[in-house]
Amino acid sequence: MVSVSDTLSAISDDKSLVLFYTIALASGDSSILISRLNLTRKQYYSRMSDLTNAGLTLRKNGKYFLTSFGSVVYEAQELIGNALQYWLKLKAIDSIESPEFPVEERDKLIDYLINNSKMKAILFSPQHNNIAQKAIPDNKELNVPALTKRSTMQFNP
Repeated sequence: MVSVSDTLSAISDDKSLVLFYTIALASGDSSILISRLNLTRKQYYSRMSDLTNAGLTLRKNGKYFLTSFGSVVYEAQELIGNALQYWLKLKAIDSIESPEFPVEERDKLIDYLINNSKMKAILFSPQHNNIAQKAIPDNKELNVPALTKRSTMQFNP
């Protein structure tokens, strides 16, 4: 079973991420990918091995393609990239998070500042509202379960 850390590790450096994006956008043969991305053969095959072992890509007839899992991860990465473009606006939204600020006004501000429907859905979700309203009191310790090196996390929607 592939873990969250394996998946993130496979796309963690810039060249791996560009390789992952290149495969997602235009599957091609390895010689073109190696030369275009300015990678040595060893760098290329090492990164492709990581992407394949993480379940993100597969090879058919000498070409690499995203797996179904890889497609989902690609969409999630796209959302992260979009969120980075809205970073200052998201920070402004965070600055007004307080019980004194009316939720309706916060929602109007989100609707005005954010044009991305996926991000709006996240920001309007009950889970986000619960997280935003639960501030951690000062001088309180967080009890976080220890994770083993190869632990897998399960997310329930």
